[in-house]
Amino acid sequence: MTTLSLILRYAGFAALATLANLGAQRLVLWLDDGWFVPALMFGTAVGLVLKYALDKTWIFHDAPRPWRDEGRVFTLYTATGIGTTLLFWGFETAFWMIWQTHPMRELGALIGLALGYLVKFNLDRRFVFQAPGRSG
Repeated sequence: MTTLSLILRYAGFAALATLANLGAQRLVLWLDDGWFVPALMFGTAVGLVLKYALDKTWIFHDAPRPWRDEGRVFTLYTATGIGTTLLFWGFETAFWMIWQTHPMRELGALIGLALGYLVKFNLDRRFVFQAPGRSG
């Protein structure tokens, strides 16, 4: 795969995960507009699971593993996302607190997610989906 096709594929998957995340948040906020934190957490979980499945298969071409090993890889994937998630949440929360509108909250989320995904790709490549025999 060429570098350009990898970048385009990763960006496309990041966009899909972002839409899933924000869609899940909208669903929770539709139920109760005051459920900001539950919406943030539910959206993050939905985006995480979707992005993991896409990255594992189509970006890093990681072979299927036994459940125990898959759990370890998913845990590492989740761990590399902690800092990037805090970055995303920080942008989204700041935009919400400043403007108090959902369009601006989502703009903050988009900015935070975009920056987070740039960092996360490199972390995942180095620490999560290493090629066999390759050290980080």
